[in-house]
Amino acid sequence: MEFDHNAFDFEDYFPSMIARMGAEAFIGELCTGFRMLMDVNQGLITFDSLKRNSLLLGLEDIRDDEIVCMLMEGDLDGDGALSQMEFCILMFRLSPVLLRQELLNVSGNEKKLLQLPSKL
Repeated sequence: MEFDHNAFDFEDYFPSMIARMGAEAFIGELCTGFRMLMDVNQGLITFDSLKRNSLLLGLEDIRDDEIVCMLMEGDLDGDGALSQMEFCILMFRLSPVLLRQELLNVSGNEKKLLQLPSKL
């Protein structure tokens, strides 16, 4: 199964959000998004928590196999769920502008973008 990135219209607002909010506040917003989608007991975004919260994402008609593909896209350790770090990495990977900027120059303020808060 492969997630079809072309199935959704996507406009990358992350760079303008960082410009307006600053890097630290942007990371805080990503962490808030993670907490909204995670399973409270496990502290992870799981299949069930993502399915349960799919309405928040405007994905009321999403199929189970699409949810699995979304999780697989960001699951770096193979546990079938997303940790906060995996979620934030996935968000950066899905932002072409941020990914390009980070690959070209990871210094100064840009380093702050990669540092996640130690607590949820």
